[in-house]
Amino acid sequence: MSTTSTDAAAAALLAHARTSGARLSAAMYDILKTRLLEGRYPAGEKIVVESIRQEFGVSKQPVMDALRRLSSDKLVYIFPQSGCEVVSYTQREVEDFFTLFGGFEGTIAAVAAARRTDAQLLELDLISSRIDALLHSHDPEVRAHGYRIHNREFHAAIHAMAHSRIMAETSQRMWDMSDFLINTTGITNPLSSALPERQDDHHAITEAIRHKDEAAARQAMERHIVGTIAVIRDEAGDLAG
Repeated sequence: MSTTSTDAAAAALLAHARTSGARLSAAMYDILKTRLLEGRYPAGEKIVVESIRQEFGVSKQPVMDALRRLSSDKLVYIFPQSGCEVVSYTQREVEDFFTLFGGFEGTIAAVAAARRTDAQLLELDLISSRIDALLHSHDPEVRAHGYRIHNREFHAAIHAMAHSRIMAETSQRMWDMSDFLINTTGITNPLSSALPERQDDHHAITEAIRHKDEAAARQAMERHIVGTIAVIRDEAGDLAG
């Protein structure tokens, strides 16, 4: 998503909060979290409260409330009396996360294969077709942003198939961390170069779920998620080269 469209969405969100009586801190949390997940703030960057306060025309309190929530999400780190910065994770920590995440998402995919309905399968096919359409784009920014959005939709549809609120809610937090880790690497338009391979993975996952093959769904999903490690490493290598 371009900076202009992101900022327009942020302005609309704040305007709604002011007119609806919603808490400004909640709106600021959503705005700052979106920026973090989109990679607007790189890992290790200082977040200046006063600059944010002035940018959005709010007091210091809602900004600090939002940052405290983001600190609980492990996306930012607040230094007492000295400021705030975007959390920077080591390569080993990133790899550990995706290994853990792969096992968790594999379990959900297996449950989804057992419990999915035909209507839910049609919805999954529809979302997948949107990702297929991205393959024809030659704009890396469009591919990267479109994949992030539709990929979340694809996996959310699988979570819905599991018919388990606790699985879906836990996974949503992990997906936020996944997007954060991918988009704060310093790579421009992350995953855009690997879009065909990522979508091939999606097709394998979908077919396993379609045939209610729990073992195949688990294996395909875990391979897909853990494979993110190699994609990040390869794209970072291209950047360094």
